[in-house]
Amino acid sequence: MSVLPGATIGILGGGQLGRMTAMAARELGYRVRVLDPDPSCAARFVVEEHITAPFDDALAAAWLAHQCDVVTLEIEKVGLACLDAAAQHVPVRPGREVLRVVQDRVVQREWLAANGYPLGPFRVARSAPELRDALEALGGRCFVKAAHGGYDGRGQFETTRPDQAMEAWLSLGGGAVVAEKALAIDAELSVLVARRPSGEVAVYPPALNHHTDRVLTWSVLPAPIAPALAAQVEELGRSIAERLAVEGLLVIEAFVVGGTLTVNELAPRPHNSFHQTVVGSATSQFEQHVRAVCDLPLGSTAVVRPAAIANLLGDLWEGDRTPAFEEALRLPGVRLHLYGKRVARPGRKMGHLSATAATPEAAAELVRQASALLITP
Repeated sequence: MSVLPGATIGILGGGQLGRMTAMAARELGYRVRVLDPDPSCAARFVVEEHITAPFDDALAAAWLAHQCDVVTLEIEKVGLACLDAAAQHVPVRPGREVLRVVQDRVVQREWLAANGYPLGPFRVARSAPELRDALEALGGRCFVKAAHGGYDGRGQFETTRPDQAMEAWLSLGGGAVVAEKALAIDAELSVLVARRPSGEVAVYPPALNHHTDRVLTWSVLPAPIAPALAAQVEELGRSIAERLAVEGLLVIEAFVVGGTLTVNELAPRPHNSFHQTVVGSATSQFEQHVRAVCDLPLGSTAVVRPAAIANLLGDLWEGDRTPAFEEALRLPGVRLHLYGKRVARPGRKMGHLSATAATPEAAAELVRQASALLITP
């Protein structure tokens, strides 16, 4: 049964993804409540209520759900007990099983492998000696990733020798880890899949992403790649979303290595690499998120005009300076999107620029030019 406009949506997480989902929901006529441990979270001022509570507070999650008609999430680190508590009152989308698989890198890797999806060489380790054995087996440069937490390059340790195992193990907290062999990557792609409870699926064209120090710098949609490769990425995303029975959104990050696809990570929520859907697609990822979790007909995923985004990190505000927004906004086709965060820290995502143009290449170049103008001499 559809959750129609006028109802209330609960969001576990009030960061920028929750903020932009809430704004899309309000445009569709929904009321929104969020739960987030940060009393000044980005979504706070665009929702009816903000419950300040940790992501493992099941009682608070139940209270949120008690006032809502459906609950969704914008971050993976929500405790499974919170989902269980909320699900006693209303539908929770995506559900417990999706989060169980995705939020633990060990479980995620093993699930993907068991279901035959393409992965690079990896090993799971649950002790420092096991990690040393894993690094010896993989050989060469590797990335060791904590099973839980970490994003934007956090929760990772790069190694070049097996004797770095203890250092890597301790730096990541001493829990289970996944060791992955470093790959010669030709391109980094992502694909966004929406699936509603009734089973309807909509797939966006893949985006091409560029990272600096493992943090997304810019992304462009559609990816300027061969149609056959784009179709392959889209089918991979559709298959994983249907196998997981996702209700909501699922983003699949993938590497192109020697012309073949390798799955990197999954994210069951809106994603940084599809912010450009707000200005370039028939349906933004945030409106699609609302449609999917409310079991409404999914919107068109067509790209109306190629679009790109560039992230704005807290480093731009270093020393109390203000980025030169007026210079960037002089460029036709460029827009500014700030998240309402009050504290700018190095590496923290404060907002992004978007740009549209006649081709993906032109859009990517335009947003890079605009980003460079933000830094005053």
